[in-house]
Amino acid sequence: MNRMKPMIVIISMVVLALTTAGCNRQATDKIVEKGTIVTVQYRGTLADGSVFDPGDQPLTFTVGGGQVIPGFDSAVRGMKVDDSATITIPPDQAYGPVNPDLITTVKRSDLPDVKNPAVGQTVRVAFPGGGVGAGKIIAVRAEDVTVDGNNPLAGRDLTFFIRVLEIK
Repeated sequence: MNRMKPMIVIISMVVLALTTAGCNRQATDKIVEKGTIVTVQYRGTLADGSVFDPGDQPLTFTVGGGQVIPGFDSAVRGMKVDDSATITIPPDQAYGPVNPDLITTVKRSDLPDVKNPAVGQTVRVAFPGGGVGAGKIIAVRAEDVTVDGNNPLAGRDLTFFIRVLEIK
């Protein structure tokens, strides 16, 4: 029986080592799937190479939770920690096409809080399809201004470099 003690200790240590190694491997082999919380580093660019989002801070979101645009959510599925990819997302999987109902012309007098309207300025207006929202002035004339309520990235292909940092 005394000869068996060292053997039992050795076997126990081997089993413990294998169990621990298996646990560590599972953690690094996790795959991004619906419901997982993923942290990524990313950078967003347009077709001309201009950067619309430098991704200065890592982004954490729940996959399938509607927290990011659909194409970004789909792009990370199946990735593992340290995987990276460059993907291009079409408008229908990003901010949608440009909606002409969100472009309207209003009289300057309908913008009482805006004394000197300028292209690029953000204002609140009523849109023809109903509803009030924010939009950017895209044209200024003597009597009126044209305001675009679309997301600035609507109608555009978006390219992202994505690297998975963590999966929970």
